[in-house]
Amino acid sequence: MYEVPHPSKDILVVDDDAIMRDLICDWLVAAGYAVRRAGDCRAGASSLDAAPPALVVSDMSMPGLSGTDAIRCLREKHPELPLIAISGHFGSGRGCSKGEAVRAGAVRTFAKPVKRADLLDAIAELIGPPER
Repeated sequence: MYEVPHPSKDILVVDDDAIMRDLICDWLVAAGYAVRRAGDCRAGASSLDAAPPALVVSDMSMPGLSGTDAIRCLREKHPELPLIAISGHFGSGRGCSKGEAVRAGAVRTFAKPVKRADLLDAIAELIGPPER
């Protein structure tokens, strides 16, 4: 398990697809986690700079920075922060692959559509259950 630098166990969800971002946030809130959301890498970076979350769930195919570049930027500033990479393009030849995401620093990867139980299990394994 990763050491969480603060007790809040909030999760930052970064995805330019508002429907997917809101769905994941709804799952996390229903499970008891606090969430922050961002629609692109720039907004995600601002949120990270304000206060690092316990974990980041990020899409790998968004306008602006590539998914691997976004992970590398995160790792430079927050090397201990666990990141789960998700993408609808893993294995498609478009964007980064799961292997590239892991080599860049993602600790878990999921192809979209991600399954709720799989995502929640991974998060609980990485940062523990939500604080109720």
